[in-house]
Amino acid sequence: MMRRYQLYHCVSPSTSWCLIHPFSLGNARFPSSSLRSSGHLRTHSRNIFKPAMTASPFNHLVPVNSVLAEHCSTAGNDSTNALSLLSLKKTMRMMRSELSIRRSLPPLAELTRPEEKLAGIQVDVKCNTRSRMSFYTGIGIHQLMTDGSLGPEKEVRGFPDGAKINFVSWSNDGKHLAFTVRFEEEESSSSKLRVWVADVETGTSRPLFRSPDIYLNAVFDNYVWVDNSTLLVCTIPISRGNHPPKKHLDLLKDEYDEDLFDYYATSQLVLASLDGTMKEVGSPAVYTSMDPSPDEKYILISSIHRPYSFIVPCGRFPKKVDVWTADGKFVRELCDLPVAEHIPIAFNSVQKGMRSINWRTDKPSTLYWVETQDEGDAKVEVSPRDIIYTQPAEPQESEQPEILHKLDLRYGGISWCDDSLALVYDSWYKTRRTRTWVIPPGLKDASPRILFDRSSEDVYSDPGSPMLRRTPVGTYVIAKLRKENDDGTYVLLNGNGATPEGNIPFLDLFDINTGSKERIWESDKEKYYESVVALMSDQKEGDIHLNDLKILTSKESKTENTQYYIQSWPDRKSCRITDFPHPYPQLASLQKEMIRYQRKDGVQLTATLYLPPGYDPSKDGPLPCLVWSYPGEFKSKDAAGQVRGSPNEFAGIGPTSALLWLARRHGIIRIIFAIYFSAGFAILSGPTIPIIGEGNEEANDRYVEQLVSSAEAAVEEVIRRGVAHPNKIAVGGHSYGAFMTANLLAHAPHLFACGIARSGAYNRTLTPFGFQNEDRTLWEATNTYVEMSPFMSANKIKKPILLIHGEEDNNSGTLTMQSDRFKRFGLSYISFVTCLLAYLLGKSTRCQSDRFFNALKGHGALCRLVILPFESHGYAARESIMHVLWETDRWLQKHCMSNTSEVSPDIDASKDGEGKDVPDSENKAVAAGGGGGAELADDLKVGNSIPSQG
Repeated sequence: MMRRYQLYHCVSPSTSWCLIHPFSLGNARFPSSSLRSSGHLRTHSRNIFKPAMTASPFNHLVPVNSVLAEHCSTAGNDSTNALSLLSLKKTMRMMRSELSIRRSLPPLAELTRPEEKLAGIQVDVKCNTRSRMSFYTGIGIHQLMTDGSLGPEKEVRGFPDGAKINFVSWSNDGKHLAFTVRFEEEESSSSKLRVWVADVETGTSRPLFRSPDIYLNAVFDNYVWVDNSTLLVCTIPISRGNHPPKKHLDLLKDEYDEDLFDYYATSQLVLASLDGTMKEVGSPAVYTSMDPSPDEKYILISSIHRPYSFIVPCGRFPKKVDVWTADGKFVRELCDLPVAEHIPIAFNSVQKGMRSINWRTDKPSTLYWVETQDEGDAKVEVSPRDIIYTQPAEPQESEQPEILHKLDLRYGGISWCDDSLALVYDSWYKTRRTRTWVIPPGLKDASPRILFDRSSEDVYSDPGSPMLRRTPVGTYVIAKLRKENDDGTYVLLNGNGATPEGNIPFLDLFDINTGSKERIWESDKEKYYESVVALMSDQKEGDIHLNDLKILTSKESKTENTQYYIQSWPDRKSCRITDFPHPYPQLASLQKEMIRYQRKDGVQLTATLYLPPGYDPSKDGPLPCLVWSYPGEFKSKDAAGQVRGSPNEFAGIGPTSALLWLARRHGIIRIIFAIYFSAGFAILSGPTIPIIGEGNEEANDRYVEQLVSSAEAAVEEVIRRGVAHPNKIAVGGHSYGAFMTANLLAHAPHLFACGIARSGAYNRTLTPFGFQNEDRTLWEATNTYVEMSPFMSANKIKKPILLIHGEEDNNSGTLTMQSDRFKRFGLSYISFVTCLLAYLLGKSTRCQSDRFFNALKGHGALCRLVILPFESHGYAARESIMHVLWETDRWLQKHCMSNTSEVSPDIDASKDGEGKDVPDSENKAVAAGGGGGAELADDLKVGNSIPSQG
C-alpha cells in the first residue's frame, strides 16, 4: 500500500532555498538532538559515531504523530528519536517537504533481508549499511519568500525512477545537496549506496563519483562536507575482496565474527570534489566519525581497531582519535583508548581517558575534551570529578592543554558563545542534581559562577535552554541579543513552561549578568499549545537587535494538527507557512482531557483521558477503558506529583497507539504510574539542598506497593467520573510498561479485566546487573529483584494476559543475558550462562516472554503468546503491526468489552477475592491448548505466530 505524506523540515542555506523531502519512519542515522532538556540548560551532544550531517537542534518540527509508531526504535540504526532533522545551513530557513509517495509501513519481506549481527550492531549485507534502513522517494525544493510564504516547488531530477534516497545534506553555502541513492535488484550489487549531488538552483542531480564501482560504506559515518565543493566520503575499499570464508565453528567462531566486522565496517576515505576529482586519503580502517573544524582546515577523525572485545559492543572497542588536515594529511594523534570492558555499573560511570572530544564552535580550530578524575567510577568520591581541557589543533612545541573548567559532578555539555561567555553543564543522576555554569573562556583569571542549581526532576523550575544562531562558518553559538540604549548581555531562554495546569512554553529575554528576565513570548494556554522551534533571524555577525527578532513557532490544539508560523518583532506579526490536513478525520472530534487526582498517600497524579467522538457519559453510560501506561521513578513526592505535558497538545496516533481503540468506543487513559522514594535531598525554591540522614531508600524498594496504589487511584477516578465501567477496564504497556502490566495483574487483579503486555521482561533475576533506573545488582538487592518480578508471582495471575514479543528483540532491557556487563564483575560468559541454564533453553532474546508464558500456563492462567517473526523490540512491518492490532482488538473484545464477571465497583471491598472471578474451566482449557483455548479456536488461524511450548 502506498500513502502520501506531506512533511516539513528546517534548514538555512545562505540562499533563500528550502529543502523538502518525505519523512521516513525510523530513518537511519538521524540522531536525536534537542536543545531542550528536561534536566537543565544544555546543548545537543555528539554520539560516539557522528552522522554525516550536523545534528539539528530542532527535532520537533515534523508533525509525525500520525505516522510514527509509539516505539520507533525498530527501523533506525540509531535507537533514539527518528524525527531529528537536517542541519541548519547559513541563515535560518523553513524547509517544506514535497507531497511524496512512500509506503506507510514497510512489508515484512524487508525485515527478512540478510543481515549480520556484529558487535552490537546489525549490518545489511547487501547495502553495507545498518539494517532496516527506510528511505525517501523524492526531493523537492521551495523558496522562502520575503513575506514568509513558500514559493512553488522545484523537484530534484536526474536520479532514476525507483531510487531509494537517504542521508540528505546541504553544502555550507546552500547551493548544493548531497544524498545517497540505492536500488533493489535481486542478485545485484546496485543495492549498495552511491553518493549523488544536486544543484539547488536548477534542481538537476548527478553521481558524485564518475566511476560506477565506488560505493558508500554507511555502517558508521558515511560522508561529510569539508567545504562548499568537497566531500570526505567513507567508501567500500575496492580491494576488500570476497566475503571472508567461514571458519570452524567450535573453535574459531569469534575470530570469524571479527573478520566479518572488519569486512563490512572497514572504509577507505576519499576526498571528492564536485568537479569530479577524487583522492584516497589514509589507509582503510574502521572509521566511525569525521568532523571538519569550523575554519575547514582540519578534520577530527575517529576510528576503532583491534583487539576487539567479545563481551562489549563496538562502541566500547579500542578507539583512536586523530587530527588530519582538510586535504587528508595526518597531523597528530589525540588519544588511543583501550577497550572499555570494565566501566562500573553505577550510573554516571564513564570510560577513563579523553572523552567528548569536539571542536569549539566559536573558534576556527580549537579542540576541547573532558577527562575523568575518578577512574570513571561514580562510586569514588573525588574533587574535581571531571576536568575540561582545551588546545589548538596544532599546538606549539611543548604547549600543554589548558584547563578550561573543573567539575565536581559529571560533565554534561557546553554551549559556546564567544570568549566572554560559555555555559557548562554538569549533573549527578543519583541525586538528580543539575547545574549550569557561566564561564568566560577567554579570561583565564575569571571565576566561573553557577547560573542555575536545581533538580532535574523539578520541571516547574526549569528555566529553559539557550537559543542558538548559526555562524557564517556553519557552527552554532548562543544567540546574544541587545536592546535599545541597554548595555546588558541578553540571551534567549526557550522553555517548556511546566505548571500545575500543564506546559505553557515560553521565550524569556534573560540578562546573563544580573539574572533578570523578561517574558517576550508565551503560548496561548486557553485552547492551543504553541512552542518555539527555531531562531529565524538572519543576523550573521554581532548581537541580534530585539526589534529584528524572528522565530519559528508551532501551534496545535487537541483536535487541530500542528501548523508552523514565523513571528517577527517588534510588531509580533505572525505568518502561517504550513497547511497540514488532519491525518485521521474520523477521530477529529475525539475528546481529550488532562485529569488530576490524588493517591492515598497524598501524591498528586495526572493522567490524560481520551473519549470517543460524540460520547456523552450522562446519555451513553460508562465505557470499556484501556489504561496504557509506563512506570516513572522520582526522587521525591513533590516531583512525582508535578504535571508534565499539555492538555492542548494534538492527539497523535501511531500505528500501534492505544488511541486507535477510540474507534471501538473505548475510553483511553494514558498515564505515568509514579514511583517515588526518599532521595536524600529536597526540592526548594532555590538550589537542591542535601538532607542529612535520609536517602537510603531506592525507587524500586516499594515498587509494587506504589504501582498498585497509583493504579487504584487512576481506576477510582475514571469510575467516579462515570466514564469507565468497573468490570471493563484493561491495562497495557510496552517494554517496561509490559513489566508493569504483568505486575498489576499479579498484585491488583481486582482492578482490571485483562492485560496486554508487549516486548516485556518479566524476570529481573535474568537481568542481574541493573535494569531501567536500578543500578544495584541482583546480589546487592536480591529481595527487590525477586519481589518486583512478575515471573515470581505467576501463580497469582488469574486475569487474561496477552503477551507479544519480537523474535529478534535486541533491547538491552529485555535481553535475557547481559553479557556486556559480565567482565565488570569477573564473570565469564560461559560461567554465567551455566548458572542460568535452568532458565535458559536457548539463545532466543525473547526468552523472557517464553519463560513467563510457560509459568503462566503451568498455573492455569488464561494467556496467549504471540511471537512476531523478524521483529525487534518495537514493531516495524505492516504485517506485524496489523497482526498486533488484530490480536489486541480480539483480546479486548473478548475479555474487556464482553466481560460479565461480577466485580464490585467498590475496589477496596474486592481485594480479598483477588483472581476468583476467572472460571476454572477457562484456565484449564487455555492451559491444555497451549495459549488459546476452545473459545479462541474457531477464529484463530495464525500459523506459526504461537510457538509450540510442549
